Amino acid sequence: MQRLLEYTAHHPSLALFAVAAALAVLVYELRERARGVGAVGAQDVVRLMNQGALLLDVRSAEDYAAGHIRGARSLPAAQLADGVDTLKRYKDKPVIVYCERGVSASGAMRALAQAGFGQVVNLRGGLRAWRAEHLPVARD
Repeated sequence: MQRLLEYTAHHPSLALFAVAAALAVLVYELRERARGVGAVGAQDVVRLMNQGALLLDVRSAEDYAAGHIRGARSLPAAQLADGVDTLKRYKDKPVIVYCERGVSASGAMRALAQAGFGQVVNLRGGLRAWRAEHLPVARD
């Protein structure tokens, strides 16, 4: 302990940098964990689908047409604010939101939660994770 204090006294800028780096890692980890809240894996999505959950694809219409999870409804993230009214009957049912990688879907998930949807989750890893599990993708 004495050597650590001596090192800190002789190299205050390096010690400050080490503390700042540790805080940056801590903040990053906490943000990643917060983003993962409400995220479920592909197998959990299948289970929720079997229980009647709404699947919401927030990618563009072109991406949706190129391939989507069977039974999913297309509502691009840019149009989510206008389209929330069409989803009112699902406010008390599970809603699964997904995009290509899970990033923009987490924003859509928060927007739906703020609009009063109680059971909104994000497909962890998005459609890429779905495909990685070798689950079926429908095309229009």
